[in-house]
Amino acid sequence: MRFLLEICKRKQAMSSEMIVDRGAVLRDPRALALLFAASLTTMANATISPALGGLSELFADHPNARFVTTLLVPAPSLTFIFCAPLAGLAADRLGRRWLLLIGILLFAITGSAGLYLPDLTSILMSRLALGLAVAMIMTSQTALLGDYYEGTALKRLAGLQVSARNFGGFTFITLAGWLAATSPRLPFAVYALPVLLLLLVCRAIAEPAIRRDRAAAPCQSLVSLGEKWLGPMMGLAALQMGTTALFFIMPTQVPFLLEARGYDSASGTGMVLGALTLAGGLAALAYHRASGRFGEVGVFAIGYVLMALGFAGIASRPEFAATLAGAVAIGLGFALVMPNFVALALTIAPAQCRGVVGGILTTSVFVGQVVSPFATTPMIDKVGYAWTYAAAAGLVLCLAMASSVAALLRR
Repeated sequence: MRFLLEICKRKQAMSSEMIVDRGAVLRDPRALALLFAASLTTMANATISPALGGLSELFADHPNARFVTTLLVPAPSLTFIFCAPLAGLAADRLGRRWLLLIGILLFAITGSAGLYLPDLTSILMSRLALGLAVAMIMTSQTALLGDYYEGTALKRLAGLQVSARNFGGFTFITLAGWLAATSPRLPFAVYALPVLLLLLVCRAIAEPAIRRDRAAAPCQSLVSLGEKWLGPMMGLAALQMGTTALFFIMPTQVPFLLEARGYDSASGTGMVLGALTLAGGLAALAYHRASGRFGEVGVFAIGYVLMALGFAGIASRPEFAATLAGAVAIGLGFALVMPNFVALALTIAPAQCRGVVGGILTTSVFVGQVVSPFATTPMIDKVGYAWTYAAAAGLVLCLAMASSVAALLRR
């Protein structure tokens, strides 16, 4: 955790040129547009989770139907991993606004394709194409946050961004759970909703003045990021990847966990993941206050402790209420941890390289999402759900202990 201490010291030494008060941030239409765009991250992957069981039955004649169905959730991440760095360079060289607009339109087209595609393979291909849209949206959206805001405003927007993802996820996943009870294909219709966002983005988002006024040279490669902060940046990305991989045990494995424990998969998954995202949305609203009181490293420690408690609760008790309570704890902890990565990374990033940094940040998230089912599915087959969730609790607890030590060293 040494890189966290280095980042915090660097952050404290920097001045803020575009600090905006809290009320002004909430009244800014640019912030609203970016927050709505941020909500598409959760929507991209976890929205179809309540339909996984139904899709597995619908395409039961497909070889390895269960495993391929499980891959539908993280499938956009596979494409995103390769496209995000290129999308980041495009955002720095060509501009953020048009990349965001095209990404939203492509998102609606590819995401809703599961409504009518004839087989599981073609649906998987459409999910892979969705990853390109997500890469365009998330790299440009993250770069725009750093272009428009700094200091207190950036920290507040980082928390609100996670809240938007979680509240959006709660809405989308709950709606998908209701639709999945009727047909496993209907949740794909939810992906057409972002078309409504296009008008707001067209009106509110302009190419940032910081790029025009400073005439910053585009970031050409990772080498140009600079050795002094590249190491801490990559450390943040690695930590974010591991955190996401552990968290993503929930949307990828909960449908099958509930089924194994004798509960209704579609409605139960909707309730559990709805509680997970709703709790996270509420917790992220308090991020800027928590980081102000405990510091960024202290927030890491608190968040990881909550996640460890949640995984331990699910592992130790088979009751549905215990699974709900564990999901709430995991959602609270994850929502406190995630804004730290964006706030710290954008604080130390050069203005001309924020697109690339946005690509690095979001790539680490999606790498974690891809790694999660490949790591957990064989483990579940070998030792079962309880021991897998217990192992996740132990790993997160190690992160909490390391963060606590780093917090004490910082003090």
